[in-house]
Amino acid sequence: MAVILGLESSCDDSAAALVTSDRQILAQAVVGQADQHRPFGGVVPEIAARAHVEILPGLVRQVLRDAAIEIGEVDAIAATAGPGLVGGVMVGLLAGKGLSLATGKPLIAVNHLEGHALSPGLTDASLDFPYLLLLASGGHCQLLEVRGVGDYRRLATTIDDAAGEAFDKAAKQLGLGYPGGPAVEQLAGQGDPEAVPLPRPLVGSGEPHFSFAGLKSAVQRAVQSGKYRPADIAASFQAAVVDCFVDRTRIALRKSDAPSLVVAGGVAANASVREALETLAAEEGRAFSVPPGWLCTDNAAMIGWAGAQRLAAGWVDGLDVPARARWPLDEDAEKVRGAGVKA
Repeated sequence: MAVILGLESSCDDSAAALVTSDRQILAQAVVGQADQHRPFGGVVPEIAARAHVEILPGLVRQVLRDAAIEIGEVDAIAATAGPGLVGGVMVGLLAGKGLSLATGKPLIAVNHLEGHALSPGLTDASLDFPYLLLLASGGHCQLLEVRGVGDYRRLATTIDDAAGEAFDKAAKQLGLGYPGGPAVEQLAGQGDPEAVPLPRPLVGSGEPHFSFAGLKSAVQRAVQSGKYRPADIAASFQAAVVDCFVDRTRIALRKSDAPSLVVAGGVAANASVREALETLAAEEGRAFSVPPGWLCTDNAAMIGWAGAQRLAAGWVDGLDVPARARWPLDEDAEKVRGAGVKA
């Protein structure tokens, strides 16, 4: 059994965790920075990077203390190396490099998206490769066939905004503040999802990709019109996102023979999203798996788990491995139209 120290710092959550190769989470800790970014309505990269510098060393000491093990007993150091806000990524990756150099333990540079992609397997031992993954987070919205560790085929991506970005922008328009996803979901529970006529971009088209920029703009117009209750706008927006997910994912399921549908990433913590996709999986005769809510948002347990699987495959990295702002899981995926394509 290998013990992996995972480090995550790709956005505004500083996190550390100790995870074993047999799915035990020995300790984990996450410190969010929402209070520091809330006055600006979103993440400020420079503030995030400085906060990681201040927070991450203490989190490493905390998880080692909580698990009652010494750093020398860890078998490898896994750190997010991208994609993300590159200043924050550099902080966590440099911390991992320093620990690797000091202890002589292998360094594993983890793709943050691979952390999300493999995270369901940390809590669902019955989940086997391959599976179809909807990865929906603040910065990415993709449909991928997950064939194995390090083996991904992208079927669809967003041609402009990711769904998580749209949630944050909708929240800002509604005066809900940051982070937007949980706030919109809570307000939507008090509204009528059919009250506001909002578009479902690309729904019904043969194109497999996502688009949320038009929906975001429609929310802005609905707010500015003064004709609708905020709760109704939130509920109608959430329903539109769910409809887009279901329509796009149905296309991907019919192009894939993967026996399971999996959803991961921060937006997967939304109960309406989870329920709709579980229903879709049943309709299409597929198994369904989704991580618990805490594992959907940014965390170091998923980075440690991805690191454990890469270590088992014999994949480790040198101290010269770079931090990357962009790092697609499928390097060979075809280029997609759109100014804001998320690779």
